[in-house]
Amino acid sequence: MTLHFNCSPLDLDEEQILDYLHVLKSKNKTPSESFFKHTVYGLRYLYRIYELQKMRVVLPAIKRPNRLPVVLSCQEVKRLLKTPKLLKHRLVLAMLYGCGLRCFELRNLQLKDLDFDRKMLHIRQGKGNKDRYVPLSDLQIRGLKTYISAEHPRIWCFNGNHSEGTPVPLSTRGIQWIIREARKHSGIKKQVTTHSFRHSYATHLLEMGLDIISIKELLGHADIQTTLVYLHVAQLGRQKPFSPLDRLYSE
Repeated sequence: MTLHFNCSPLDLDEEQILDYLHVLKSKNKTPSESFFKHTVYGLRYLYRIYELQKMRVVLPAIKRPNRLPVVLSCQEVKRLLKTPKLLKHRLVLAMLYGCGLRCFELRNLQLKDLDFDRKMLHIRQGKGNKDRYVPLSDLQIRGLKTYISAEHPRIWCFNGNHSEGTPVPLSTRGIQWIIREARKHSGIKKQVTTHSFRHSYATHLLEMGLDIISIKELLGHADIQTTLVYLHVAQLGRQKPFSPLDRLYSE
């Protein structure tokens, strides 16, 4: 797994681990069932040592987690995006939602990855995961141009605090702080994390008519099974689901 992602398993989120195990499980010739199980046992041991209980993986057949992802409504996303006072902080939230980025993908964004002419963002994954492109909205482009002109970031799209003059990317803790403050001041009661924006991105695209295969590619999933969870939370079909109470008292 370290070779696949070119980073420590401790730096991966639950979605990436499940996606990797789906690929591992779906291979026809290798690895064997025992190899697959040993991979999971090794991960469990690692995360237990580092007290990361939430990262434990279910054996033996990669059962999908019973928890459905937290998805924000469109109105809640709007409230979160307008809450921060600083343009930089609003853009951080806009990139997480508007491009469906993982936290480390946002941190690794560089100025050279922005293609305003083609309205595309280049997401560089490194070894194991292929690079991908996702669309940039006109709103994002306008905001990014204003931010870059005013702040003059170097190398990284969003610089973190540095004392020696060498640019460093915004830290994971910094991104989490921005989200936490936006949630607090917006009055939203849902638990909002970096991945809540990614979940909302995928769900809203599905509800807006984009097909599941395209969403899989935009999210950078290796296996379609990882993407199918959004079918359980998206409001799809010819008729929007409703509560019987809505009609019980209307007749």
